[in-house]
Order: sequence, then C-alpha cells, then structure tokens
Amino acid sequence: MNLAEIFETLLGKELGIRFTAYDGSSAGPEDAAFGLDLKTPRGTTYLVTAPGELGLARAYVSGDLELVGGHPGDPYGALQALAGDLKFTKPSPLQLAAIAKSLGTEHFKPIAPPPQETLPRWRRFAEGLRHSRGRDAEAIQYHYDVSNAFYELVLGPAMTYTCAVYPDRDASLEAAQENKYRLIFDKLALKPGDRLLDVGCGWGGMVRYAARRGVHALGVTLSKEQASWAQQAIVDEGLGEFGEVRHSDYRDITETGFDAVSSIGLTEHIGVANYPAYFGFLRDRLRPGGLLLNHCITRPENKTRAKAGPFIDRYVFPDGELTGAGTIISKLQDVGGMEVLHEENFREHYAMTLRDWNRYLVSNWDAAVAEVGEATARQWGLYMAGCRIGFERDVVELHHVLAVKKGDESLPNTPLRPWWTP
Repeated sequence: MNLAEIFETLLGKELGIRFTAYDGSSAGPEDAAFGLDLKTPRGTTYLVTAPGELGLARAYVSGDLELVGGHPGDPYGALQALAGDLKFTKPSPLQLAAIAKSLGTEHFKPIAPPPQETLPRWRRFAEGLRHSRGRDAEAIQYHYDVSNAFYELVLGPAMTYTCAVYPDRDASLEAAQENKYRLIFDKLALKPGDRLLDVGCGWGGMVRYAARRGVHALGVTLSKEQASWAQQAIVDEGLGEFGEVRHSDYRDITETGFDAVSSIGLTEHIGVANYPAYFGFLRDRLRPGGLLLNHCITRPENKTRAKAGPFIDRYVFPDGELTGAGTIISKLQDVGGMEVLHEENFREHYAMTLRDWNRYLVSNWDAAVAEVGEATARQWGLYMAGCRIGFERDVVELHHVLAVKKGDESLPNTPLRPWWTP
C-alpha cells in the first residue's frame, strides 16, 4: 500500500482532489487545481496517529503537508476545493493493520505535536476545572497574547478581532468595523454622559468609540497584552477622561448602575453551563432600563453545549463552546429581570471579515513570519480561511441579541422602525 492509497483509506472515499507524496505516489484527478502534497515521513505519522482534521492540521502547520494552489496566509481556495472531500472516517482495525504493515510500526509511535499545539498547563487537570478563573485566564492568554505586533498585521488599523458589519459589499474592513461599533452604540441608545461597561473589550475599540462621543466607558479583558495596548491607545487619543481598560476578569467588576453593557465576542469563552451566572452578573451591573448587547458566534442549532472541533480547540480557542441563538435568548430570558428586544444574524458579514483578515495576512506575510514564525502564521491562515468557509456554508453564525433590564417604565426609545437602522 503506497502513501496515496493510505490517504484514500484514511479519507474513506475516492479523492476528488490531487494528492501527491514523497514516495512518488499520487491519486486523484491530474488536472485538479488544488491538492495536497505530503512531504515527509513525520507528516505521515501525524496523519495516521490522529486521523482527521487534527492530524491534517499538525502536518500542515509543521510544513510536512502543503496545500497546493493557495498561499499559506490565505489557503481559502484550496480549502474550499477540499472541503467536500476532507471528511475523514476512522479506519477499521483491518485497515489500520494494513496501513501498519505498509508503513512499519515506527509511524504509529507517538511524536511530539508542533510547538503551536503546546497547551497551557491546565490541560493536565480534570475536565471539571473548565471555566474556572485561572483556566479561563490561561485560555484567553494562550490565544490573545500571541503578539500585539502580529495582530496589527492581521487585523489592520481597526485592531478589532470581532465580526465587522459591512455597510455595503465594497466597504473596507476599517469602514465595516467602524460601522459595527456605530451599530452597537446606536442599539444601546448611548448618549453623552452615559456609562458603558464593555466586557471582553479586546484592544478597546468599543471603549474608544464610545469615549470619543462623550460616554464614560470601562472595558475589561483577561489579556494583559490587550489591556496594555488599549490603555496606551486611550492615552494617545486623549480619551483618558472618558475611557479606561482594565486587565481584569469581568467577574471582578464591582461597579453597578451602568446605562449599557456590551459583550462583543466573549460569550464563546464563557461555557454554556455558565450562561445563567454570566447573564445574571451583567444584569446586575445595569440600572433599571439599561440595555445589554450580546454579540457572539453561534451554531445554527440549539445544542446545550457544542465544543469546538479538535483543531480549533488545540490551536485556536481552548475551551471554546458554541450554541444556537435560541439558547442564548432562552438563557437570557430565564435569568429573570430581562426582556429581549431584538436579535440579528451577521453570518455573511463574518465571512467577509475573515476574508479581509486573510488578505492582510497575505500582504504582510514576511513580517508576520518574522514576528511569530512560519508555523504560527500558517496556523492562522488555515484557521481563518477554514472559518470563512464555515460562515459561508452556515456551519456557524454570528448573532446580536439586545435586551433591557426591567424595572423602569421609561424604556428606551423603541419606535416601530428600529432606531439603529442605517
């Protein structure tokens, strides 16, 4: 059994893409525009010891497997062509025996995963510690403290790592991110003198947008690198009177009476089982009549707890969990004292956002590799392009859910036409 035949066995179906290997074997259409090139024995070991997306990712990130026909900073075209074929099946014992006989047992010995998959120390602990304060802090730092300079190369001048909202299909990423903040600002009915709490504030984009408009905005993040960058940006823009970003767990915020709370891209890290406590905490930070805007990635269906796939969990968002918008709305309603006013899906906008992040990575490829190394840069190109396909195909979505804290009859201005319509 040659390597091409082994790959077909792992895939469990006839290839519709081109596969070539270092032993000279090949499979699939010769005229295919995209394909896979297995370059080393180590790559073979990754594939056979972790059949599926994790083994494929390990081989690719390590440079042992190449996606033919795409730039490593944006392998979207290759992944799109492969997406219909790369549905690995677990080989049967007889198939594994045949593979072992062909390869030799050395390919089945455990080898160290790529450095980019080196997990934080909490992975040694029990499952029950998921979403403890310490584990949450390490999970966030694992992803967000890569390098501020690297994020600048990927995110562009907007320095915003959440879904943009494009006013039109030709809008730039920067215009779309500015429009996202405008939309959230308007949904929260903010005005000069109001108080805003932004949990999981990232590099402070929402805080600074609100502060420029006379709103007293407090942001919190578990990422020390983000907090440092954001606070310096506040100083540089002369917004110290109105804006502040703290390196803090949101659960340590003691202030109350906020006119609005924004949660932009944090709920994915909370854990579905913790939604009641999370939404209850945010409710308690609001004044009666105050508004809450929850912006997060969702699933099209409402599973109680949907963990990320092995690649995303190991390389991108440790401990991330997604569920449907219906579950989020139900949990928010069930916490008591909150009325849901509006929800909205921005699935297509996130696909466009990821497209533009990949473009930035490609245009800044050499600088990105110099900053974090080629393996990490390849990891990011793969993850963003793969997620783009997920949003395009409705595997994942992005929802806004807007709610108001009950207890005050003077609810926000709610005409028949929503006040946030562009």
